[in-house]
Order: sequence, then structure tokens, then C-alpha cells
Amino acid sequence: MANDNNTNFPTTLAGFGYAFNDDGQLRQIDATTGRCSDKPFEFHISSNAKYNQKHYEALGEAVTEYVYELLEKHGLHKIYVPPIVEERDNAFVFSTKKDLNGVRKLLILIHGSGVVRAGQWARRLIINESLNHGTQIPYINKAKKLGYEVLVLNTNDNDVDVPGHSSPSEHAITVWDQLISNSNIESIVIVAHSYGGVVTMNLAEEFNDVFLEKVFAVGLTDSVHQSLPESIPSHIQKICKNWVASSEPLNAPTQYQHKNDVQRVSAGHREHEWTSWSAMEVLFEYLEYKYKEFIENNSTSERTKDDL
Repeated sequence: MANDNNTNFPTTLAGFGYAFNDDGQLRQIDATTGRCSDKPFEFHISSNAKYNQKHYEALGEAVTEYVYELLEKHGLHKIYVPPIVEERDNAFVFSTKKDLNGVRKLLILIHGSGVVRAGQWARRLIINESLNHGTQIPYINKAKKLGYEVLVLNTNDNDVDVPGHSSPSEHAITVWDQLISNSNIESIVIVAHSYGGVVTMNLAEEFNDVFLEKVFAVGLTDSVHQSLPESIPSHIQKICKNWVASSEPLNAPTQYQHKNDVQRVSAGHREHEWTSWSAMEVLFEYLEYKYKEFIENNSTSERTKDDL
């Protein structure tokens, strides 16, 4: 059993005696072979419930660092916002391109609230299911195949001591100002989970002109937003769909939460944390449909201009 008095936890997965196997599942390392065993994560390692929780949280921090490394292994660049000017803590995001200027299609990923960081949808799923279920890697890979560049926000990595990052929405606005506003990006789509939906609505209010011109779709997974941006509510309703936790079949319409909500459909799973994983394929189908619609509308507009 664990020593309940020792809360000096390791900082790496290996230090905890864990590793991810070839299927992306977290497994205990066999002490004899040094390889992954078939034993999954074990929460109850002590009779002390508080110790178990602290151990789990510390392991979660090691998972966060592992996912950061995984993003870079998948070709994403860590970008500091604002750029580092001196040695100190600083906020950062990840992007498939260091410079987004002239990008044709940009996908922005926004996680929910709590302990998750860039590259994660649900820590519980990463630890108890697999990297595919709980991280944003499947979304990134799918998007790249469809020709998107990807920007991964890190809205929970906020600190009042870092200018422009005292809250999730402030982080997103700061990143938008630095990386998107002057980058001449042709088209933008946002996928956001849970509280990420609130962040998205705040972005839409702050940058409503860009949303009207360039944001062609917003895919939400069990978003907890309670209102739409006052400046462009009808536009958001046209381009946005929310896949919510539901016992109904995948993509089945569900009841609107409030009068001026966006379209709500079933994510095909009852649990909040699972919605991003379970809705991924149909969500991307929606994004591609909206992109074709966006291109057709722009082509029509250009032809109309030429006729004048």
C-alpha cells in the first residue's frame, strides 16, 4: 500500500509507474520487464481517500505534460502568447503553423473548464479509456486530412500575473488578437466543449465582424452557454450546432434549452465527458457541409460583383 504521509508525488508518468501502450491506454509498468502490463489505472491505492485523490490529481498533471509533448510529436508548435521577452511563466497555445497568415481553413479547438489543458477534452477518459477518447488528437488528425490548419487554445492555463490571461475568455481574446486578427485567414471554424461554448460566444461578441465574414461554422459538444452574442445572434444560429449529452440516437434533434438557443442534437452518449468523442464524425460532416455552403455563397457574391 502507499505511504499516506508522502505527498511528494513524481512529475512523470514513468515516475508513477504508468505508461501508455500502443493503443493509447494508460497501463501499469511491469517492474520486471519495464513494459506496459495489462493492469489499468488504479485509483484506490490507499485506505486514505484524500491521499487517493491527491495521487490522482498529481498523475493528472503528469498526463497534461505528456499530452503537451504528444501535440508537438504530432507536428504542432508551442506558441507563447504574448511572445516571451524574459524568463518567466507565460501562457501558450499550440498550432500546426507558427504563422497563420494566409491560411485557407483554420480550425480552433477550445476545451472546457476545470483541470483540462490544451489538447484535452476529458482527463477522466484519457486515464480510464484512452488517449483517443479523451484528447483532441483525433480531431487534429481528422482536420489535417481535410486541409485545415489547427489552433489549440489553452484557456484554463490562466494567471492574473500574465497580461491578457486572467480568465478563459480573456485568454481566447488575447490569442485571437495576437494570432488571428491580422493574419488574413480566409475561413475559420470553431469546435468547443462544455464551457468552451461560453468562451466561443464571448469571442463572437468581441469579434462579431470577423465572425460575420469568416467564421463559417461552430461545432459545440455539450456546451453550457446560456445566451448568444447580442450583436449577431441570428448569424450564430445559422452556423452553430450543439451536440448534447442524450440517450437519443446520434444526431437526433433534442429540445432547445432556451428560446434563442442554437440547434441542439444528440451526441449519441448520455455522459457529458464523452460527447466530443462520440459526436466527432457527424460533427466533421457538419463542418464540411457548412464549408461548401460558405464557398458557394462567396462564389455567388463574387459573380454578383463582377456583373455590376
